[in-house]
Formats: sequence, structure tokens, C-alpha cells
Amino acid sequence: MGRTDTETPARLPDESGYVQRGGVRVWWESYGTGDRTLLLLPTWSIVHSRLWKAQIHYLARHFRVVTFDGRGNGLSDRPDDPAAYADSEMVADAVAVLDAVGAGRAVAVGLSCGGRFALTLAATHPERVGGVVAIAPAVPELTPPHPWRDEHDFEAQLDVYEGWAKENRHYWLQDYRDFLEFFFAQMYNEPHSSKQIDDCVAWGLDITPETLLLTECVPPFADRRGRGDVPGRPCPGARDPRRPGPAPAVGPRRPRGRADRRSAGHAGRHRARTPGS
Repeated sequence: MGRTDTETPARLPDESGYVQRGGVRVWWESYGTGDRTLLLLPTWSIVHSRLWKAQIHYLARHFRVVTFDGRGNGLSDRPDDPAAYADSEMVADAVAVLDAVGAGRAVAVGLSCGGRFALTLAATHPERVGGVVAIAPAVPELTPPHPWRDEHDFEAQLDVYEGWAKENRHYWLQDYRDFLEFFFAQMYNEPHSSKQIDDCVAWGLDITPETLLLTECVPPFADRRGRGDVPGRPCPGARDPRRPGPAPAVGPRRPRGRADRRSAGHAGRHRARTPGS
């Protein structure tokens, strides 16, 4: 499998290539030549770096913009070991990509799981991160789970799969495309978001449901739902769901800095700015 481009990119990369860690190749791209570097991180492996297509061409006018396909999707490898999809591996890939492009320091930008990767990167490699932009970060334990999602058992075989019941191991293997269409309609729930939904469904089809299931085997997914195994392979890091999980890692406190928190939908459609706004 490769990477679906849903149309001609507005801007082609100036540099691109692979980094390799532990036998897994990760594809990166670099745009622009600004003095400051923005690292647009991958999110959950259900999509790849084309997620950032609407931002790259503008940001690259002002910054060097670096992206990479998260392992499991796009032009990166699809390892069959669940441990390869741990957050620590995604963060280590980010450091390797920064090394490959010669960026000593970058502003880490992430959406959803990517927001968690950005925060972890800053906590574990503060010398490489000049700032964090966390958009709808998927950070467990900080807020209560959404009851309409957690009321359904991911592992159970159901008679009917409706709504968030489609977020289910057996349904992914049964009708993966229908799950993608439902899931991204929830992520982009504003009117006139059909293009964003169609693009994400196409990118979601660049990873198989079998590979996506591997990402469910490692924390925080395994911790949150107590998932125990993928058929034929145990899930490392899974735990008894009745036992509380570890507290989220917190990076070193910095004496100076500013956090700007703004509310929005999880993957809200970015509207064009009107003149004067």
C-alpha cells in the first residue's frame, strides 16, 4: 500500500526521504527554508501526513515545515509488531526526522494523538522543542471519557453495529470503510465538510484494519479499554481494566512560558478568513 493524494498538492516538498529505526522506515518531507522549523506531527495511524495539506503551503512561506507519515500509513512501513506503534516510538521517529533535516529545535504541532506526541516530545526532549501547539490533544486521564463511545465494548461481537458501536474490532474487519465514513463524519461534524470527510476516508483506506488494530494494543488505547490481544499476537502493555493506569507523564517545569488554550471541535473545518477579520 502507498499514500493516496486526493488531488495535486498545492506545494511539493523541497526535500524528502526516509529515516530508519529498528528496521522500520519512516517517510519525511520538508517544505520552505524559514529560520524557524515547524514539525507537523502525525496523529493516529488512521491517516497520514496529507492531513496537513491545507496548512503546508501557507506555513512554508514563513517557516521550514517538516512532516512525516506515522508508521502504519502513507509511505512509511507497516510493522506487524504492536509495540512498534507505542507513543515512545512515534516520538523517537520525530527526533530522528529532526536529525535528518538538520533541525536542532522546532515548534511541535499536533492534532489529536499528535497533540499527545507533541507534549511527550517536549517533556522528554525539551532541548529539541521551542514550543507546542496541541490541537484537540488526545491526552487520557485529564478529562472523563465520552460516555457515548465508552458504553460500547470494542471486543464484543454485536448483533447490530450502529453509531459508536462501529468502533469495534469485529466491525472493522467486517466493514472497515463504513466505520471510516462514520468516524470521520464525527470528526468533521460541521456543515459543508464533505471534502474533508472524503479525503480522510481515502487516507484511512491506506492502512488495513488489521494494521490499525495493532495500534489499539498499546497505551493509551489498551489502558483505556483493557484490550488484551490481537488474534495470533499478544498486546504488550495491556493491563487489567479494573486497575487504575499510571498518571500521565509531566515534563520539567519551566520558569517562563505561556499557555494559550482555545476551544474548538476535535477536527473542525478550517474556514477561510474573511477580509478584515
